[in-house]
This record gives sequence, C-alpha cells and structure tokens, in this order.
Amino acid sequence: MLLELGIVFTVYACVRFFEKNRHSKHAENTSVKQTQLALAETVEAEKKEQQHYLKMSGVAMGIGAIRQFFLTSPPFVLLNIAAFTYIAVPHFKSAENSLLKERKIDGYVLYFLADTTTFALGQYFAAALGVSLFHLSRLVVSRAKGHSKKMLLDVFEQQQPQNVWLLRDGIELEVPLATIKNSDIIIVKTGDIVPVDGIVTEGIASIDQHALTGESRPLEKLPGDQVFAATVVVAGKICIKVEKSGQETTIAKINQILNHSIDVKTNFQLKGEKWADTWALPVLGIAFFSLPLFGPVGFVIIISSHIATKIRVTAPLSTLNYISVAAYKGVLVKDGRALEMLSQVDVVLFDKTGTLTQQENEVTQIIVSSNYQEKEILTYAAAAERYVAHPIAKAILKKAEENHCTIPLVTDESKYQMGYGITVNLEDEDKVIRVGSPRFMLSEGISIPSEIEAAEKQAHLEGHSLVVVAINHQVGGAIELQTMLRPEVKRVLKQLRQTGVKHLAIVSGDHKLPTQKLAKSLGMDRCYYDITPENKADIVEQLQKAGKSVCFVGDGINDAIAMKKANVSISIHGATSIATDVAEIVLMDGTLSHLANVFEISNNLDSKLRSNLKLSFVPSVMKIGGFLLFNFGILTAIFISAIFTLVGVGNAMLPLIGIEHEKTGNKIGIDNKQLTKKSVD
Repeated sequence: MLLELGIVFTVYACVRFFEKNRHSKHAENTSVKQTQLALAETVEAEKKEQQHYLKMSGVAMGIGAIRQFFLTSPPFVLLNIAAFTYIAVPHFKSAENSLLKERKIDGYVLYFLADTTTFALGQYFAAALGVSLFHLSRLVVSRAKGHSKKMLLDVFEQQQPQNVWLLRDGIELEVPLATIKNSDIIIVKTGDIVPVDGIVTEGIASIDQHALTGESRPLEKLPGDQVFAATVVVAGKICIKVEKSGQETTIAKINQILNHSIDVKTNFQLKGEKWADTWALPVLGIAFFSLPLFGPVGFVIIISSHIATKIRVTAPLSTLNYISVAAYKGVLVKDGRALEMLSQVDVVLFDKTGTLTQQENEVTQIIVSSNYQEKEILTYAAAAERYVAHPIAKAILKKAEENHCTIPLVTDESKYQMGYGITVNLEDEDKVIRVGSPRFMLSEGISIPSEIEAAEKQAHLEGHSLVVVAINHQVGGAIELQTMLRPEVKRVLKQLRQTGVKHLAIVSGDHKLPTQKLAKSLGMDRCYYDITPENKADIVEQLQKAGKSVCFVGDGINDAIAMKKANVSISIHGATSIATDVAEIVLMDGTLSHLANVFEISNNLDSKLRSNLKLSFVPSVMKIGGFLLFNFGILTAIFISAIFTLVGVGNAMLPLIGIEHEKTGNKIGIDNKQLTKKSVD
C-alpha cells in the first residue's frame, strides 16, 4: 500500500516538474496582449477544467471500485494508481501551495492527508470519491458564484442591442452600436433599451431606470433631461444626443466596480479562515495522537472534520448574494467588506448640506416695510428673478406661483451683478426693482430700515438667506429663505433606529443655532457645527479613538477626506459620479430612501455568515460522533461532508430567491405596460 502511495507522489512530482518547465518557456514567449487575452479566458477555462476533472473522477471511482472488490491484477493496479493520481493533481497542488509557498498547515493539507491515507488503506473507491467531492464542491461553488455574478451584473445591465437607429440629415439609419460616437443623435422607442448615456433633444418618454437607481416608478423624460444606458423605454419616443457609449457609460463603470467587489474577501471570511487555519495543526496533532486508540480510519475522520473549506465556500457566496440584493434595491456596494462592517457601526454621521437637506431653497417668510404688502414684495421679486437660473430665484418664483401672483414684464435693460443682486425696469410701470443682498442695496445708495437689519441678523444666526427688495430707491421688504429638508429624512432616521443604530449625529459648516435646531427637530443625538471639510475627518478620528465604529453619509466627492477615514462611507451623490466617488457604498437614486435598507441587508448578511459558521460544525460533530458511537467508516463520513457542503451552498444562495421573484414580477409589469401602449397605438 505504501509503495503504491510512493508511486503516486513520484508521478505527481514528475508532472509538476514538467509543468514548471513548460510554464517558464511559455512565459518567455508570451506578449502582454496574449497575457490579457489569457486572463479574459481564465474563468471559462477553469469551468471546463472542473467539469473535466469531475468526469474523470467518475472514471477513477469506477476503476477504484473494480479494483477494491473484483480485480487485483498488476495492470489494473497501475491503471488505478494512474487514475487516482490524475484526478488528485489539483488537490495535491492546493496542499503544495499551502506547505511550500504559504508555509502553513491548513484545510487543504488536512484533506490531502485524508485522501492519500484513505488510498493507502486500500479504500480505493472512497479515496476517489473524496477527491471527486473536492472537484464537485469546486464546480458547485463556481457555478453558484457564476450565477450570482450574472444576477448581480444583470441587475444593472440589460441586454444591449446590436444595432441602433441613428438620425442623420433627417433620415433614420440602422447602424451597429459599436459605430456610435459622441454627439451622434440616436432614436429609441417603446420597448427599447437605451444603449448610451446622453441628453434628450426631442420627444417625451417614460423611462424605467429601476435597474440603475432603484426608483420603483418610471420617470418622464423631456428635452434637456439625462438618460442612462441599460434603462428601458416603457412608453414614448425620444431622440438622444450621445454623451458616453461603450465602456465610458455609467453602467460600464458600475460593472467594472462590481467585478472588483465580487472577488474581495470579507473580514469575516478572513477571520474565519485564519481561525480555521490556526486549528489545523492542533487537529492534525490530535489525529496523530489518536492513531494508537482509533487507528488509521479514526485518523482520517478526525482530520477531514476540519471546517476551513466550508468557510471558504459559504462566506464569499453569502457576501456576493447580499451585494446582489443591495444592487437590486438601487445600492451599489463597491466593497463587500463595507457591507459586512455596517452591521457593527455605532455612530452614523450625516453631512448636513446636500445630504439631509436638498440643494433647493424655500421661502420661509416675507418681511414688509414702507407700507407694502407681502404679495407686492413677492411679485416684484419674482419679476426681477424671472430669468435667473439660481436656487434662490427658483424658490421665489415657486412661492409666487403658489400665491397666484401676476408677474409683470420687464424691459431688456436688466443688470445682474454676480453675488450681489439684480436691477430691472418694469415694462408697464415706471418703477425700478432691485433684489439682492443688503450690501448690494448700500452700494446702490439705498438705506436699510432697522426692521430689515434685525431680520438679516436673525436670518444669519439661523443659517438662512435674506434677499432685500427695493422699489425705486426705497426698500419695500425682504424675503427669507432656507434650504429644504429632504422629504424622506425623518422616515429614514426612524428606520435606522429600528435597525439597531445607536447614535445619530449631524456635521455642518453652519452656525450653532441652526444646526442645533435641525438636530433637535430630527431627534439627533449630537450635532457638530462650524465644521470645515478638513475638520470632518478629525471628528471621525476622535470617535474612532473613543472606540466607536463610524459610518459617514455625505457627498462622495466633497467629503472625500472624512469618508476615507470612516469605517464605512455612504454617498448619496447618485449614479452620475460613481467613477470619482470615493464612498464604498453609493445610493444610486441620489436620495436617502434606501439607506435603512443597506443597514438591514448588512444585518442579514451578518446573521447569514454566523449561521453558516455554526452549520459548518455540524458535519464535523456528526462524523466524529458517528465514528465513536456507531462505528461510521470513511465512506459514510465523506457522504456527510458532501451533503452539508451542498446545504451550506443552498443556504448561502437563499437571498437570491426573493430577487428572482421580484425581477419576474417587474418584467411582467413592464411587458404589460408595453403591450397596453402598443394596443393603444
């Protein structure tokens, strides 16, 4: 038996020597381009290799069974040795890598010892079966990961069309998508997938962009609106000016990020593998010391009870599948470790401006002076701001519309001074209207009434804006504005509390009073005011030194320093800037709506990883207990391992079931809308 094992090792050594020589010669003759092509084909090659070894394992099992129970002639013995050695080569390589390169004893080494010892014991069928299950588990995991990867990428990317309709000189031409260039005008209709990122130039369409942003309802797109590749035209027809195509599109950049995040090991997996590897040597020692008591069969069962392989199988699968769940809800996870870490977060820091508040302003009050009425002041201000593309102007015009103000026309003699104010002449009235800051009024020789000065000071304390309105050379009043709170904020903060987040805080560059007022209205635990962008990172560091795990939610570009310092960073900057966004997690719809979902997904991932860890101990206990109490043999132990490996994979894949059901439902809904539209047409 030992002689046969020696032959197996000798043959393997010769195979490895031949492979290394061939590899070194091949490397010398391989260009960079060939290397890139080889990398692109690696996944498919590995899949074919696993399938091949699994088929050959079936042959080796048959040969092993025949030799063990029927034939023992020398030619058949050599055939059995050759078959076992052939299928065991990848198995042996893993053990060789651990021993010689990584210089450690781990699960690969233990399983290698278990299978070779089984072969040496004359249990040729069981030895071949053990190696077969090694290949089977690799194939099952590979296919499961492949399925998960495909689902994850499919969440964001629809099947792109091969051809598109190009508008050239008023004529629609069908051309290959690959020939499209920036600034080309293409046409998409009901049922089409938008193939590029661009701007609508003509037409109206209802676009389903759930796959990209997580928004549940189709959005109406008008001329001037932006559209993204991989979104679906539910109804309508639009012309799109191409801004980005191919690998430059948002969806292509998302896929590049996802391909990176898919293969990153989580901290849980790394800790689990380290813990399992730490126990590998003690397990081997126990197995050796138990040899006199339990014999070689007991030795094999003890060392094959190691759990490292199960952790390597289930942990990455679980993480990958929950990244898919997040993606389906409109959340891009760039790093699986961030999703895992989120369940351990103690403090969530919110940047105020642009995160808790919108970029838009709203009118809070109108202060009148010199016997003018509020509606008059609002009407004159709206007339002056009518053609100004500024957030304050938009807020004033919106308020005027709500109050049904009749806005007078102005002449072409308007003057706009950046940062100060605007001067206009009314067309039907002999009046000059000035709207701007108190400094602007003083520069125009207009004095500020005391009540307006008092209002300006109070607005400054509260972090609000104040614009003064003057009619001719007299101040008639002022309009106070503030940034609008996001409508979803209070609901999201309540949901965060329910997920177990203990501490919520605001970080703001505003003054003390407005920041404290906002924090109190939202039920925040703490607020930091008068904070510069550089100091935000210092606050994160202070909390971490106090033993806190910090999540920073803000703008993934402007808050880059604080985000890099935080344990987890989440950006609400949306899909348009993912390439420059430093955050590890991006809320693709540009709102906080899905923030609580991310924490919930993280908690579910943590629960799944822990349940899989517990599950990995069950077969070990069953095998050792069965051997001691019921005289289980090696074959029975192998079957137990196989069953629980499949159970672990199945448990890790469960999160995808809900996604597949939802995707099916959404597809039916979209198809019905398209059919309805076509029937109407």
